[in-house]
Amino acid sequence: MLDFTEYAKIFISLFAILDPIGIIPVIILFTAGMSAPRRTRIGRVASLAVCAILLTALLIGQNLLAFFGISISSFRVAGGILLMLMAFKMLNGNLAISAENKPMGDEEETGPIHAIVPLSIPLLAGPGSISAVILEAHKAAGIEHYAIMSLIIILLSATVWLTFLIAPLVEQRLGKIGIDVFTRLMGLVLASISVEFIAGGLRGLFPALD
Repeated sequence: MLDFTEYAKIFISLFAILDPIGIIPVIILFTAGMSAPRRTRIGRVASLAVCAILLTALLIGQNLLAFFGISISSFRVAGGILLMLMAFKMLNGNLAISAENKPMGDEEETGPIHAIVPLSIPLLAGPGSISAVILEAHKAAGIEHYAIMSLIIILLSATVWLTFLIAPLVEQRLGKIGIDVFTRLMGLVLASISVEFIAGGLRGLFPALD
């Protein structure tokens, strides 16, 4: 078991990697035109998905990836490709699908899916946070260590939920035109992030590229 200072550092580092505040513009884009209950539902699903993914990484992450023969580098490349596809949609301005243009049945079915992919993974619980949790899990042993790590992950998931609650206030400030402009800007930023994901994964898969 580590001391309190070390666990505080772990929380801060994981919070920086997840960056729930920085994901607010993407949340706004994905939930544009949605009713308040549906937005609340997606926020709840996203926070629970982040919690489940990171707890799985904490307990069996390394063994699970090894079982499927998947390396963190391969996972990073796959996540980068997924982010790049989403970035293209953002640059075209058609990422957010208005709820009015979709049947209620489709709305109920696709909401949780969007909350998990790509909001929860790879944007929040991506290769960086998953690999970080796996590494931090091996810093100590014992039930106390894993219990505190689990508490840290639960607190981080709570920040994701709070982010979804804050997002509508930010959306009101931006307005429709502001959101449209921000869609393109975030598309460029997300494309850059996806390139970094892919490049980092390729360097891990092919060390000769360094």
